[in-house]
Amino acid sequence: MALPSQKGKSSSNLIFSIVNNTLLILISLACLLPFINVIASSFASTQEVVAKRFILFPTTFSLDAYRYILSTPTIFNGLGVSIGVTVVGTIVSMILTSLMAYGLSRRYLYGRNFINFIVVFSMLFSGGMIPTFLVVKSLGLIDSYWSLILPVSLNAFNMIIMRNFFQALPDSLEESAKIDGSTDLGVFLKIMVPLALPSIATISLFYAVTYWNTYMNAILYINDSNKWPIQVLLRQIVIVSSGMQAEGTSVDVIPPAQTVKMAVIVVATIPMLIAYPFVQKHFTKGALLGAVKG
Repeated sequence: MALPSQKGKSSSNLIFSIVNNTLLILISLACLLPFINVIASSFASTQEVVAKRFILFPTTFSLDAYRYILSTPTIFNGLGVSIGVTVVGTIVSMILTSLMAYGLSRRYLYGRNFINFIVVFSMLFSGGMIPTFLVVKSLGLIDSYWSLILPVSLNAFNMIIMRNFFQALPDSLEESAKIDGSTDLGVFLKIMVPLALPSIATISLFYAVTYWNTYMNAILYINDSNKWPIQVLLRQIVIVSSGMQAEGTSVDVIPPAQTVKMAVIVVATIPMLIAYPFVQKHFTKGALLGAVKG
């Protein structure tokens, strides 16, 4: 037979669970409903978009917005540019970040504290847009795809997360490998990298999102419209749909600007949504393990 105190405790737990679950459901809906509205509005007909401000399920499906977006001949070229920049940029960034993070995680590295200070300092203060542009121009990277990669190839915050992950690994692993005759590079590639896969997957996702959403750097450094990434082209499409003269499109009727904007959001978001499930199982583990030590 349950004691009165136990009954009161179980009742309190039940009430807490109900209130907690209710709040979580409401918060989840608050985050999910706007995204559903974006997708539904992108497939809605012109009349429905004009008549309704909020759509959860379109009564009449229409692909006019997507036909309009895909009618631009350069859209697939821009998609290829974004994919290439994202893949190459993520690989370059992970190589630089993991090597620097592993080096700074070793306590015997000479000047380690000073280099860590410089890294943290760069998070708080930067040269700004104009000095960065002048550096990129002086290196001859204007109108080069490398101008979209090299200026953001190493993120201090991501490097610190990975450095903390390497610091959390026991030093005995490195010592045992070196006793067996392994070099520093061998320890890094054969022992540290396999153990750091959760952190690598997490940081790779961070970098991939950054490269995929490249917009300002493309505006600053890329003058050739044939080299524009997808984000810049989608912006041009939104401007055209808002009333400017359409150039290079094969459709006679321009859909409502609101529908085109929603379709643009979907097109720009889907690739990251497809990639996220593959690293989701590593995401929480990698972020938490990298934040344990300071």
